Amino acid sequence: MIFTKHSITLLISVGLIFSETAFAGTSDIIVSNNQAGIQIISTNVDYTETGNGLFGVTGKLDTETGSVAGSALSISAMKDWWLGNDYIAAEYDHSSGNTNYVGGLIGPPPTPYGSVVGTSNATLINYSVRYGRGYVVNDELMLTPYVELGGHGWNRGVNFGETYTNHYYGVGALGQYSPVSKLVFSGNVMLGRTFGANIDVNGVFSGALGNSTLSKVGVTADYAFDQNLHGNVGIDYTSFNYGISALYPIGGNTVAWEPDSKTKYTMVKIGLGYAF
Repeated sequence: MIFTKHSITLLISVGLIFSETAFAGTSDIIVSNNQAGIQIISTNVDYTETGNGLFGVTGKLDTETGSVAGSALSISAMKDWWLGNDYIAAEYDHSSGNTNYVGGLIGPPPTPYGSVVGTSNATLINYSVRYGRGYVVNDELMLTPYVELGGHGWNRGVNFGETYTNHYYGVGALGQYSPVSKLVFSGNVMLGRTFGANIDVNGVFSGALGNSTLSKVGVTADYAFDQNLHGNVGIDYTSFNYGISALYPIGGNTVAWEPDSKTKYTMVKIGLGYAF
């Protein structure tokens, strides 16, 4: 093949274009990681309590399901502070609404699951901080392993009012892909452990709950409308358990306790961000 002066110039020009496009991908990822945002959220609650045989109580005891609306604040930054592409992020969200309650009475006499149906008010609070380091896989892909510390609270309206709280720590990875300019897709996985789990049943008892493994997965799409204004949508899924509490005397030769439970949250988010 014979290259003319014009064809060589064309090849160089095309190479520069592809080079700029490739670097733009990584650049767009870093830009998306340097922004503060506010989001509207909807959290689907899927909560189930089960008996573990204590006092003959077994099977499904009660459930709460439904979506509650709220808002979230977030801020993240990726800079060359210590190791290069250091990543720091923090989030806080608050939701409030009503869920559908299905359960039964412990008694005496006890009634089966499904014999009591109603609604319960719910307030959810989550917060987290994260540190990681981004690694460029190729011109359009970045992988950021990280460590995370956070907490969760649930004010539950059943009975006399119940408040569940826990903290957690975990390790995870954030994968980010920018197929075209201004658009960044993110996928996130984390595995951790809850600690300091507690329940406070208003006016009845307060005590520790068993801790458990916690898992989180999520996907997000971020689009830069201009240099500073970004729009984003995403969905996150979180799962963990609360272990059974101790027995607490509540008078009249009667004891109370909190049974084992499993909590699953699916949060849908849509919002705006300001890149800095």
